[in-house]
Amino acid sequence: MGATKNIWEILEAEDEASGNVASRIPYSSFVVDTSLPLPVMIPRIIQLCKDLFKNWRELDDSLFSVERVSGGITNLLLKVSVKEESDREVSVTVRLYGPNTEYVINRERELLAIKYLSTAGFGAKLLGGFGNGMVQSFINARTLEPSDMRQPKIAAQIAKEVGKFHKVDIPGSKEPQLWVDILKFFEKASTLKFEEPDKQKLFETISFEELHKEIIELREFTGLLNAPVVFAHNDLLSGNLMLNEEEEKLYLIDFEYGSYSYRGFDIGNHFNEYAGYDCDYSVYPSKEEQYHFIKHYLQPDKPDEVTMGEVESVYVETDAYKLASHLYWATWAIIQARMSPIDFDYLGYFFLRYNEYKKQKPLTLSLVTSYLSSSSV
Repeated sequence: MGATKNIWEILEAEDEASGNVASRIPYSSFVVDTSLPLPVMIPRIIQLCKDLFKNWRELDDSLFSVERVSGGITNLLLKVSVKEESDREVSVTVRLYGPNTEYVINRERELLAIKYLSTAGFGAKLLGGFGNGMVQSFINARTLEPSDMRQPKIAAQIAKEVGKFHKVDIPGSKEPQLWVDILKFFEKASTLKFEEPDKQKLFETISFEELHKEIIELREFTGLLNAPVVFAHNDLLSGNLMLNEEEEKLYLIDFEYGSYSYRGFDIGNHFNEYAGYDCDYSVYPSKEEQYHFIKHYLQPDKPDEVTMGEVESVYVETDAYKLASHLYWATWAIIQARMSPIDFDYLGYFFLRYNEYKKQKPLTLSLVTSYLSSSSV
């Protein structure tokens, strides 16, 4: 927890240096045990909120209500509603980091980026931090389902937001982190030991020599495309997209995996997520659907004015990096299988992603090679 606290201190120091003392983000050393049943956890959450926000400290606990919003396969989200003295109800979101997520998530990178993303209008506003999570403003919107993402109108909205997101400038190194992160995942994954004999036996069927070879070869191959580097979300699954249908406003949320990376990775990863956690790749977007998305990504106000050459370039780039997306989440899943207490078949997920990678690889290599050959003529 010490590293995370230091980053909160860095954020505070930045505000002091800029004279922006009013925007200091409160920090509490509280840690909330995510394994507790919700009724047992609620008093701790209320205590946390009172510790963070001084105008709530004298309020009676009965004025607080806490409910679970969602708990994906990484974090637990809670909605805290408070009736203030003026009878006005205020809601915030408390995000509790999943246990052991520091093995796969760079919290320092996330916290340093989130302030700038919030200022640029992305996600929920960061209100406070604590030992194993953060408090953000509550977004009044519904979380999308994988099937929503393929609806043309929603796909266009997502494309527009992703295009704006990719234009945000985050201070610091602009070096792409994709392969750095994948190789870090690989190093951790390849040395694991499982307590459960069945899991250990299945783990031993993974050829890490083969996996490493695939990572290095794909890194070299995608490098031929000279893909643009942007600040990427890197986890554009349906659960990180919210839509307020009355206002027709779409939100990108949860920037845990955000980093400078390749444009094609963010888009290709998003297309892979059409399949959901079940990995039903029969619903991977068609070429026509991908073109629709890419046009709105490149020119949201005038999508029909985008040239076919521009569309084709992003299409090929995306198809190449969708393979990197499979390797990224496949290696991630091995670590989660050992470290996460969440009831999810992570090792099974590894094989679903890795097998899809091997299935798509020859088709993608052929497409990219053909495109590069025609482009050089």
